[in-house]
Amino acid sequence: MSFSQYKSIGAVVKEFQVRYTELNFVGEVPFVIPDYFRNDLEIVMREGVVNNSEFAICENLIYPLLKEVWKSYLKHFVLWSHQLLTCDDNLSGFPEYILARRSPLGKVVFDQPYLLLVEAKQDKFEEGWGQCLAEMIAAQRLNENPQLVIFGIVSNGSIWQFGKLHAESFIRHVEPYTIYELDTLFAAVNFVFQQCEMQLDQLVTA
Repeated sequence: MSFSQYKSIGAVVKEFQVRYTELNFVGEVPFVIPDYFRNDLEIVMREGVVNNSEFAICENLIYPLLKEVWKSYLKHFVLWSHQLLTCDDNLSGFPEYILARRSPLGKVVFDQPYLLLVEAKQDKFEEGWGQCLAEMIAAQRLNENPQLVIFGIVSNGSIWQFGKLHAESFIRHVEPYTIYELDTLFAAVNFVFQQCEMQLDQLVTA
C-alpha cells in the first residue's frame, strides 16, 4: 500500500503514536531572488495555465521555487523528483519531491532524506498532511536516527505549509506562507534548507 492510503493527519498520528502539536517554528532566512525568476514567475502566472492539473502545479509553481533555493545547497544535497521511497509495505510510494543527502558515491545514489514535499491535491491540505507525515515517518526510519529532524512541506502551489518530525513528536507550523508574498516564502524555504544543512554538518563533525 502507498502513502496515499493515509487520508488525514489524525489517522497517521494514531497509527504510529506520534505526538501532534502546533507551533510557529519556521524562521525566515533572507534569500536573494534573482530578477529572472521573479519575471518568469510573473509571466507564467499571468499568461500561463498553472493550476489545471497536479503536474502543472508542480512544474510551474512548486519545483521552480525549490530548485532555486536548492542551488545554494547542491554541494550537500540532491533534490529528487518523484523518487521511490520505501520503508515497508505500508510506508511506500513516490513523494513529489525529496531533499536528500548527496551520496559520496555520486548523485545517482539515493541517500538519507531530510525534507519531503507533498502536493495538496485539489487543495486538500489535511489529506496532504496525512500523506506527508507518513512519508516523514518512513524517512525517519530509513535514516535510522530518530534524533534527526525531518521536515515536511504541503503545498498547492499558492499556499505553503510547513511541519517537522523529531523523534516521536510532530510539530505543524501554524501560519501558512503564500507565493504572493514571494520574499517571505523564499525566506521560509531557505530556513528549512539551512536547518537540513546544519544537521548534516553536525553529523559530519560528530
